Amino acid sequence: MGDELGDEWWQHEEGTLESSECNKDQKTNTEEKDIRKRKAPALKSIKTKKKKKKQITESLDEIIGDHDSQNVLEKPKRKRKKKKKITDVLAASSPQPGCPADLQKVIEAHYTGKRSVIEMEELSLPDSCFYPSNDLSHSLSSFLKEICPKWVKFCKKHTENKSPLMLIVCSSAYRALELIKLLTTFKGDCKVLKLFAKHIKVEEQIKQLQKGVSHIGVGTPCRMATLLKQDAFNLQALKAVVLDWNWRDQKMRRMVDIPEVRTDMLKFFELGITESCKTGSTKVALF
Repeated sequence: MGDELGDEWWQHEEGTLESSECNKDQKTNTEEKDIRKRKAPALKSIKTKKKKKKQITESLDEIIGDHDSQNVLEKPKRKRKKKKKITDVLAASSPQPGCPADLQKVIEAHYTGKRSVIEMEELSLPDSCFYPSNDLSHSLSSFLKEICPKWVKFCKKHTENKSPLMLIVCSSAYRALELIKLLTTFKGDCKVLKLFAKHIKVEEQIKQLQKGVSHIGVGTPCRMATLLKQDAFNLQALKAVVLDWNWRDQKMRRMVDIPEVRTDMLKFFELGITESCKTGSTKVALF
């Protein structure tokens, strides 16, 4: 009797397992059908797109003939034109020596529209206010000897304090130090002052100018203008203003190509250099 009950129980369990497995199979089949139904419209849209593309290519082949229709469908990639850098243009072009007309153009371009016609005439410099310009064949010492052949006599007669005989205007403190080194064969026993802002305070420079006679000042137009405004020096004995015109920095820029230096230089000229040039006591040289 016990064996019969055990067989019945075992058969019942097997039946339930088989029915559960059948239910699982039915569920998986229904899930797969649902997934196929969901994917069906997407697949249809892809197929329709491919058919349309084929139809377009076939029609284009008929119209164009031997030409590749695929290239017509694809948008051509635009090549970006590389902008030429100013440094590349300047490096490729041969350097031209500066002349008085170049400075006149800079003055006109800067003040046009900002000043009246009468003021523009006052700011302009006639050709008589200029020394011969450097033709790029001179060193600094040889150029200064050419424009100031009587330099030694001027230095001996010079006794005025706070009034240098020559000012050399450049774009930076680093360039000023280079120019001071290049003055060795020209300056002789003359006193040279560093008139730039780097590591030197205005008060120190004022003391140096008041100590005794100074012959040459080398520096930037911004610091020179600051000292001139504070009455640290005057232009009574000034004979020459030398602009470091033709030298170019690492970016191939001249001092007038740098906006800040250009504006400082023109402001410095307005403070009395232009007037001194027109009276004939001072002249400008482009090195």
